[in-house]
Amino acid sequence: MDLELKGKRALVTGGSIGIGKACAKVLAEEGCEVMIASRDAVALQAAVQDIKEATGASVKWNAIDLSERGAAEKLATWAGDLDILVNNAGAIPGGDLLSVDEDTWRQAWDLKVFGYINLCRVVYRAMKSKRSGVIVNVLGTAGEKMNANYIAGSTGNAGLMAFTRALGSASPKDGIRVLGVSPGPVATDRLVSLFKQQAAMKLGDENRYQELYAGMAFDRPATAEEIAWTVTFAASARSSYTTGVYFTVDGGLAASR
Repeated sequence: MDLELKGKRALVTGGSIGIGKACAKVLAEEGCEVMIASRDAVALQAAVQDIKEATGASVKWNAIDLSERGAAEKLATWAGDLDILVNNAGAIPGGDLLSVDEDTWRQAWDLKVFGYINLCRVVYRAMKSKRSGVIVNVLGTAGEKMNANYIAGSTGNAGLMAFTRALGSASPKDGIRVLGVSPGPVATDRLVSLFKQQAAMKLGDENRYQELYAGMAFDRPATAEEIAWTVTFAASARSSYTTGVYFTVDGGLAASR
């Protein structure tokens, strides 16, 4: 299936590792001109090299902290005329209401929640002027499967889900599509590290961590590439009538509960 993405200019935030890096790689495979951004210059350079070796594509990078005021404008100016924006930067820490203090909550939201909103605002304005473009927000199923022990993340993702649906419901009048992809558990380095710690405690051997996947859909978490394929399809011409919604990719976890 030709996704008609060749030559499209795409920016992926949080693009140095995990889902963001996978999105950048798949978009590059489809012929996009890809740019990635995150706070870690070393990780960005490593990601660029990995993507080049895998696809032959040259990827531009920008080390920037999107939680800082004015960063969205700086990044958008650097990126130039975009066809696709993939918002993916940020990870919100776990904890219940009494364990997540105000500073931690605000710092996490400044990057993921307000980082998404601020970059959307700047990029949307530019896309509106040419009456074309796609924004894909990578969300998280904690926003629909509420968890009091991940209260800042559940609340933040729920807010971004509402933001995505609200903006995407009105964006067709401007020639723009806004939608989201909401992953469940994904086998990123962060999740694998967590399961290795649990395996060491529960099973006495961190190398047995995959045994703890039992009970997940298909007895495993999703791969980052599985999320990236959905993001790439959502951004493509083959999804051209889709806006104001988000795709939940969690093996049926949210629906089952």
